[in-house]
Amino acid sequence: MERLFGLHAIHSLLATHPKTIQQLYCLEGRSDHRMHTIVVLAEKNNIPLTTVSRLELDKMVNGNHQGIVAECSEHPTYHESDLECLLAEISKPLLLVLDSVTDPHNLGACLRSADAAGVDAIIIPKDKAATVNATVRKVACGAAESVPIITVTNLARVLRQLKDAGIWLYGLAGEAQESIYKTDLTGNVAIVMGGEGSGLRRLTRDHCDYLVNIPMLGHVNSLNVSVAAGVALFEVVRQRSN
Repeated sequence: MERLFGLHAIHSLLATHPKTIQQLYCLEGRSDHRMHTIVVLAEKNNIPLTTVSRLELDKMVNGNHQGIVAECSEHPTYHESDLECLLAEISKPLLLVLDSVTDPHNLGACLRSADAAGVDAIIIPKDKAATVNATVRKVACGAAESVPIITVTNLARVLRQLKDAGIWLYGLAGEAQESIYKTDLTGNVAIVMGGEGSGLRRLTRDHCDYLVNIPMLGHVNSLNVSVAAGVALFEVVRQRSN
């Protein structure tokens, strides 16, 4: 059992995946519109709800719970061995590969952008990377339950597997010469992102078919990884929509 907290995160989960919530705890005496909406959704889905004191909520989680905590079923896990079956079910894959993203807030934001862009699966390494915890699920606002997240022990091997399956790997790198806006992304695509600060690791970079950049017009020379992931994914969506 895992605990999720925060009004927006729990409302999103109730609206999209209510069956994952086993129990709700809300702050006694709070009856504003946002809390009322959550209570109505919980009652509609027959989810038990208990009112408790702020002190009890503070003991349940480490973070700004905003007066609401949910006990949820554990996040479904996918492993390297599941990748082939997942790919077999997808006609034109759009994947997101996150190489060593360590900040759970960044991972959660990437998941949210991936869900919005219709990503079929997200691939993350098992080691030296953020895992899907309560913070990630809170930031993702239901996306962690919508998009399969595949945790792999050997990212290089998985990248080779993707290439063998006919998926083109596009790595984002600030020093790349080709703009993502001038790159054909209409086929089978995996967007490959590096970690905060260091970017793509050398071995990951070497496995990419293409390195592309997001043109920067201001004084800063890079974007937050979650912002860059959103830009890249929605460029794929734009091109596929034409």
